[in-house]
Amino acid sequence: MTERNYNRAIFFVLFFFACILTGFLCKTMSSFLLPVVVAVLLSFVFLPIIRKLNQKAKIPWTLSSILVVLLFLALIIALSSLLGSGLSSIVFEYPKYESKFLSVYKIIAQEFNLEFDAGASFFTNLWKNLKVQEYAQKAAVFLSSGIVSFGKSMFLIIIMVIFIELEMNLTKEKLHSALGSDNNKISKISHQIVSDTVRYVSIKFYISFATGILVFFGTWIIKMDFPIVWAFLAFVMNFIPVFGSIISVGITTIFALLQFSPEFGKAIFILIFLTAINMVLGNIVEPRIEGKNLGLSPFAIIVCLSLWGYLWGFLGMILAVPLTVIIKIICENIDDLNWIATILGNGPKQD
Repeated sequence: MTERNYNRAIFFVLFFFACILTGFLCKTMSSFLLPVVVAVLLSFVFLPIIRKLNQKAKIPWTLSSILVVLLFLALIIALSSLLGSGLSSIVFEYPKYESKFLSVYKIIAQEFNLEFDAGASFFTNLWKNLKVQEYAQKAAVFLSSGIVSFGKSMFLIIIMVIFIELEMNLTKEKLHSALGSDNNKISKISHQIVSDTVRYVSIKFYISFATGILVFFGTWIIKMDFPIVWAFLAFVMNFIPVFGSIISVGITTIFALLQFSPEFGKAIFILIFLTAINMVLGNIVEPRIEGKNLGLSPFAIIVCLSLWGYLWGFLGMILAVPLTVIIKIICENIDDLNWIATILGNGPKQD
């Protein structure tokens, strides 16, 4: 074995163990790493907007950074208010769905030989016969702790984003001072990461927003209850490639079946309409806008969804694609790791 081959073998062995160690640290330190990663990615997305406000509108960098972050926070609050009003409507309108839920439970009880009390409510049957009290209590504790945790994480993310954006104005000078001759290559990689991340998140946001708007109007036209909830569900789940839209369409269609039964025409319309929206926007419009330079292999996307979902849960699945794009860009600029970028990619890189 030549010295070069020997060095390469050592490099790949060390690289393999480094990947295992990185995955272990991502899993065990998720509560610390997740807010940091989200803050950094949001900073990438906000950077072009802040730069335009600073250069075109002549607004000081510090004021531009704070203004953009506050606008983002206002958007989050507005979306949360819409979702809260939609969920409140579901609770208020629940009594008219009681008989339908009870009918579904009766069918399931007969199929699986479960006890069924025709004189009791749907939740009473679940509470008594399926013994869900313990699970309900755990779910309530998990939900309450999750809301508190989300609030803390959101506050921490906002603070970090502000400070990261304030530092961004000095990034070039810091890189030049710290790296010297290597500054050009690092700057090129950083610029490509920011550019591709901003392009992906922006396109995904607009496609998801368009999906949510179309779902709202589609469900509203046929007088389906809670159109805001289904639009919000479609908007959020569209950020998860492949599986997100399937889950969104499935949940919305199941509710349409419950609402419009025993007539199934409108439920079939919802299934076809939502499937068509996701097929056109997700499989035709989005790839044409993104182009091939940002493309990832469908198999790589599924593997990365599973990996990041295992490491960081639901939020990891949302972050899976931008994180994988960043890894792909880094590997493209390291000679010994070009093969990883090729495997992750959806074909040769188009210049």
